Amino acid sequence: MSTNLVGTIPLVRLAARRDRLLVSIWLLVLVGICYASAAATTDLYATEAERVAAAETINASPGLVALYGPILDVHSTGELAMTKMTVTYALLVSILALFVVRRHTRVDEENGQAELLGGTAIGREAHLGAAVSFGTAVSLLLGLLAALVNVAGGLPLVGSFAFGASWAGTGLAGVGITALACQLSASARTCAGIAAAVIGAMFVLRAVGDTSSASFLSWLSPFGWNTQLRAYSDTRWWVLFLYVGLAGAFVLVAKVVHDHRDLGAGVIKPRPGPANGSPRLRDAVGLAVRVHAPTLAWWTLAMAALGLVFGAISPSFDNLDSEQLRQLFERIGGAGTFRDMLLAAVASVVALIVTCFGIVVVGHGGSDEQDGRTEQVLATATTRTRVLAATTLVAVAGATWLLLVAGVALAIGVGGGSTHSLGMLVVSVLGQAPAVWVVLGAATLLLASDSRATPVAWGVLVLCITLGLIGELLGLPEWVLQASPYSHVPKMPVEPFAWAPAIVLAAVAALLLGVAFLRYRARDIG
Repeated sequence: MSTNLVGTIPLVRLAARRDRLLVSIWLLVLVGICYASAAATTDLYATEAERVAAAETINASPGLVALYGPILDVHSTGELAMTKMTVTYALLVSILALFVVRRHTRVDEENGQAELLGGTAIGREAHLGAAVSFGTAVSLLLGLLAALVNVAGGLPLVGSFAFGASWAGTGLAGVGITALACQLSASARTCAGIAAAVIGAMFVLRAVGDTSSASFLSWLSPFGWNTQLRAYSDTRWWVLFLYVGLAGAFVLVAKVVHDHRDLGAGVIKPRPGPANGSPRLRDAVGLAVRVHAPTLAWWTLAMAALGLVFGAISPSFDNLDSEQLRQLFERIGGAGTFRDMLLAAVASVVALIVTCFGIVVVGHGGSDEQDGRTEQVLATATTRTRVLAATTLVAVAGATWLLLVAGVALAIGVGGGSTHSLGMLVVSVLGQAPAVWVVLGAATLLLASDSRATPVAWGVLVLCITLGLIGELLGLPEWVLQASPYSHVPKMPVEPFAWAPAIVLAAVAALLLGVAFLRYRARDIG
């Protein structure tokens, strides 16, 4: 082993120990969704004729192709079963790789842990090598588990392992992209933004290639390779080398950049701040707003783009006529026309995505406390209540703002082609706010109890996603499904708005926040 990589294996073990809960939850959810989709296909489509008709219906809709990718072999049960898994949920695989690699490279440099460990007998490239190795191991494990559960769900053995390899390849691509992004900026947030932007651009590139005459664009994206692999038909095994080549190229460039920068620095130089701070930064709320403003700006653009895109493609769902597809959409968006079910499903998905922003803000509050920044703020004339209120306000108000932006963008994208008013479309998304508040209230309570417990909030969100997406497919009891606050929000515009569940959810959120503030005032900081 090169002297620059000395200590890589112990760092990999440390990363595995630190992320054992987070990675386990991610793997459980992704693998569970795979199994549920594989096992449910035979129940939804009893005959081959029904499966072929459903596949042709998906291919005939540009909106569905943009979301899920095309089904290249309409006679393949495996391709139909993994329609959403092949492209859409593969996006989550790359995001998992982003979280893992960023945490053990740029985040550790930013909080000083890399410098602390650098004082021991480890090589200069050990941190990068460990992060890439751990991310690769997680990707390969996920691919293997996905293959095994697909076989257990009744899908062909060879095709299932080819599909698992595509997910592993997508994870490897995410590892390489994030490894390079983390060398470009000294800010962990900026690095995550760069990696997420590249991953999002690749997803869009694939969507454009699959829905236009420029089909070659699909070959420029790992998400397009997932489809072109043809896992469950005439498998193109050579496509797997594309993932390895892309990931290897990114990692190689990341290594070169890493070797030519200082620890804690990035290629993109940070701009110097003003000589005198703004008077608004004297207040904890003003400081929290300033810290999270760039992130909120990027999230605002992303939610606006998401709403516009889904609103624009919604008319393509008007001509769909498939009972099986109707059943799939009803699980997420309720019963109604295909377009209304799509809009309701989009509103539900947006609520889950926006909740991630709030959890990130609350998690940052936990990091501030562990790194000593909260104590510095409390050393001024600032109360504990004010400190926690600042984090809570940015998380809750920011998430609500993003719901509003997504709703307005969705309404603009739909335009005048909907039977619903623009106001109803906006309320369809904004009406998800009470459920988001409950989860953020739980996250705040975790922060108030122990700053190290904030990652558990991701487990709460993942549990809600699991109950909403695969709970019914797994045959879970109704009372278990109702444990998710998102299940109590009316699926507008399919269903009318209801005040009762909104008020109850808001009251639950207020109760959680009240308990959080009491707990935060009573415990020791740090």
